Amino acid sequence: MTTPLVYALHSGNLYGTERMALATLEGLRERFAPVLLAPPGPALAEAARLGIPGESFASPREFARRLQPWLARHRRVAFVATGVVHSLAFLTLNTWYRRKSVHVHLVHGGTDERLSYGRKRLLNPTGAVLVAVSDFVRERLIANGVAPDKIRVIENFLTDERVRNAPRRPPFAGDGVRKVVIVSRIDPIKRVDLLLDALDRHPELGALSFRVLGSGWDLETLRARAAARNPNVTFVGFTAAVAEELATADLLLHVCPSEPFGLAILEAMAAGIPVLAPDSGGAALLVEEGVSGGRFRADEIESLAARLRELHAAPAERLNRWVAGGDRALATRFSQTERLADYERLLAEVDDD
Repeated sequence: MTTPLVYALHSGNLYGTERMALATLEGLRERFAPVLLAPPGPALAEAARLGIPGESFASPREFARRLQPWLARHRRVAFVATGVVHSLAFLTLNTWYRRKSVHVHLVHGGTDERLSYGRKRLLNPTGAVLVAVSDFVRERLIANGVAPDKIRVIENFLTDERVRNAPRRPPFAGDGVRKVVIVSRIDPIKRVDLLLDALDRHPELGALSFRVLGSGWDLETLRARAAARNPNVTFVGFTAAVAEELATADLLLHVCPSEPFGLAILEAMAAGIPVLAPDSGGAALLVEEGVSGGRFRADEIESLAARLRELHAAPAERLNRWVAGGDRALATRFSQTERLADYERLLAEVDDD
């Protein structure tokens, strides 16, 4: 009997964490029998579209009821969770069933230090392996008391299909960028306000147009500010057409200084556009200066403005070189084949005797 791979999500949305869970389940379905446990929402609908069995739950008690049959029916189980409560439920149930298992706790990070990193130290005395999606996430886990030897880093990736089918900008034929896009939640920690500060201080950047994709607490405040003082900035709000927006832009600007990873950066690489990111957080680790993108000093208005002025006049050859560097990164470091192999090696330990 094929070993089940039970993936438990703490959210039923369809953002980066949930998309990576589905990509992992789909990519490993020839090796494992995939199943998704998640709160109600679009993640389960997408799982159904992909032919991945799924079950919903609305509370920790209901989650335990959904998980119990998988332990009761199978001698071996590979289990992945993103929420501490779900990892603890698995550990509790398996003290009764004593199944051969591999227990992986996936850490994507987030804005709340205690919830995103601090609570993970509860897993220190257990057999769970914590997988961090970046070295930045690993550092935050260690800073919050997680034992370093329990952590492995497996970076996120884009599926081959997603890279292959992504709408793509034609190569640069003329110098300079004109159209800039930001893909981000509009929350204070994301620092989208830094762009507006730079535009207020440097009116020459009015030659660039900016489209900000995403919603959040600060959306209406920043939208009103831009409407009053920055007519070259459009706050679009939530859109399902991110891939199409990227393919019509000249540059992805990422401004959050503490991003755990930054999946939009990989999506920009697939769209064939250069990336400008801060020099801190997980996003900085995705971009190699001068090779697959550029960096500015995080949280510094003048540094951001200087890089935007530079890119407004950058030679087409340099911009195309950055795009080519992004393509190489997608084909190697962020490839489906390479990163799924990491997961398969980790999860296949369930079959070691």
